[in-house]
Amino acid sequence: MLEHLKGLDPELAAAIIGTLREPILILSDDLRVVAANRSFYNTFKVEYEEVRGIMIYELGNGEWNIPALRILLEKIIPEKAVVEGYEVRHDFERLGQRVMIINARGILFENDRRVIFLSISDVTEQRKTQRDKEKLMMQKDTLLKEMRHRIANSLQLIASIILLKAGSVKSEESRLHLEDAHDRILSIATVQRNLDPTTEDSQVPIVAYLKTLCESIAKTMIGGRKPISLNVTGDSGTATSDEAIALGLITTELVINALKHAFPSGRLQAIEYNRMHDSSAEGHITVAYESNPASWKLSIGDDGVGLAATDTGNREGLGTSIIESLASQLNATIQRKSSPQGTAVSVICLRDPAKTA
Repeated sequence: MLEHLKGLDPELAAAIIGTLREPILILSDDLRVVAANRSFYNTFKVEYEEVRGIMIYELGNGEWNIPALRILLEKIIPEKAVVEGYEVRHDFERLGQRVMIINARGILFENDRRVIFLSISDVTEQRKTQRDKEKLMMQKDTLLKEMRHRIANSLQLIASIILLKAGSVKSEESRLHLEDAHDRILSIATVQRNLDPTTEDSQVPIVAYLKTLCESIAKTMIGGRKPISLNVTGDSGTATSDEAIALGLITTELVINALKHAFPSGRLQAIEYNRMHDSSAEGHITVAYESNPASWKLSIGDDGVGLAATDTGNREGLGTSIIESLASQLNATIQRKSSPQGTAVSVICLRDPAKTA
């Protein structure tokens, strides 16, 4: 719009600018105030007589002698002619600290008279609202983290009580059921403990989350006592907090299942024997996550004895039901492959093209 004012008398141009709701200053080439609009007077609480013909730095008894504003007017505008989104912070005597976004443009009129148009947006309240929102989100995240920590501790306590009870029952079947309940409560506690709180609509980096989760599982269930390694690989895929919880529970269920059944005592003894000749010999459990715009895939594999060599009975059925339920929540399918050389379970989701477009 300002280009259309070049052929107008500066006074007429000032009258037109006066109708704008945004604070406007028109400065001469020597940075004296040619005119200001009503919004400027009202926003910065000055009168017409106080600004007309005054050097901008002398406004408000020198309040406008702002270093950042000097840089804009004396260095940036002469070089660029047009400046947008320039931020200035200053503590005004009558207004307090203000945050202003300044757009500036140098205009040369047909009579070779050059003026500078400054539009000034006071964004102090918007910035304060933004800071308050960020502070509230940080407080919410802190509370959420504390809540998850307390939930995890409570679940850990329940799991410990169940394990103590399992050691005291006489029925083998009851003991196995209690041990399963212990493992699954412990897995939920582990998922809760290792999922950092996230703000609304934010995304959880899945591979980093799974690495933290599996490190916790390895510390609890391997801890250097078994010749088994647990490794996580993958790319930079992300998911919502709810999706991350489901992926974490699936991973925990399958990893704990592999640790319990893929390497029975005889297999572990063979690995230990091989380590006498090769110090790197060990069983392997791998967790891999792959993601692209069209799909994602979570795979948990091991080089254990395979499903056919293990007799998990009802425990396998319960674990399968849990994984299938979680996969259904994610709109994913499950693929299983097993042989005497190991087992691999993959959870695959094809993304909705409409949501990824």
